[in-house]
Order: sequence, then C-alpha cells, then structure tokens
Amino acid sequence: MTRIVGLSGSLRKGSYNTALLLAAQELHPQILQIASIADIPLYDADLESSGMPEPVESLKRLIGGADGLLLSSPEYNNSMPGVLKNAVDWLSRPSGDIRNVFRDKPVAVIGASPGGFVTISAQAAWLPVFRALGARFWTGGRLMVSGAHKVFGERGQLADAEIRERLAAFLGGFIEFCTD
Repeated sequence: MTRIVGLSGSLRKGSYNTALLLAAQELHPQILQIASIADIPLYDADLESSGMPEPVESLKRLIGGADGLLLSSPEYNNSMPGVLKNAVDWLSRPSGDIRNVFRDKPVAVIGASPGGFVTISAQAAWLPVFRALGARFWTGGRLMVSGAHKVFGERGQLADAEIRERLAAFLGGFIEFCTD
C-alpha cells in the first residue's frame, strides 16, 4: 500500500494548511500520515556536530520509508515559511542522507490562505529546493485554496464540497504519481 507523509508549514493551532492536510487524511486515512515539525529546532551546525536531534532523526526515518511527501505550505512574504524550510534543511543533513530522504521521492505542495493570491509564490519557491535535493516534484496538478476562512468550519473541518472534490482529484493524481 502507498504511504505518504504530510507536513504542514504552519505551527498555528488554527492553521488552514493543517486543516487542509487533515481533510486530505480523511479522504485517504490508510495512505496519508501527518507528521509534525513543531519539535524541530532551528538549524545549527554546532548542534548537528554534537548529534542529530531525535525529532529530526525520527522524521527522516518516516519520510525515508514513505512513498511520497505532501507539503501543505502557507505563503509568507511571497515565499515559503521559514519553519518548514528549516525542517527540510535539517532533513537534508548530513548531505549523505539526502539520498535516503529525498532522492527520487515524489513531492507535492498544496496550500491554503485567507487571501486571494493564495500560495502560488510559495509553491513556486519550493520547486528549486526539491530539484536541488533530487526529489521528483509532482507538477500534474495544483491545489491552492483561497478564501480559506470561508471553506473551513469553526472546528477546522473542510466544509466546501467543491474544494473537497478538487482535493480528492489532486490526491488521486499524486498517489498515482507515487506508485509510478
């Protein structure tokens, strides 16, 4: 069975990007496992030289054993969120581990925003990062949810049927890509 790890690029409790990942997990509970980056420290080469932090090692093993990686990335200042980029930087250390975590790993990016410009710049900013890591960036579809405050309910559940259908189609394509 295909296994995909999902990471939200937001640490906020009421994050629309986390809610989007949870909606994806509802559609494919046996396939999508959501992991957290909350315990990943800021990258520090001195810290790395004294041993990899356990949250980093644990996440590396999880992603390394998965068939794909799905990021739900907000957009901050026309780019990717620092906390998620920091996690990816840790996951690529030491450089010899890149092949175990990212090399040929199918990766896709989705995003949600209360604004109208959504996460298009963030999604574009991730492309060179994953290209440099040797991942297979899926470009077969895009999912950017604008007006997120209108499509998620009070408890964070996806309440918009059209967005749910788009999410299901996106996931179907990405799952197929992961099995190629």
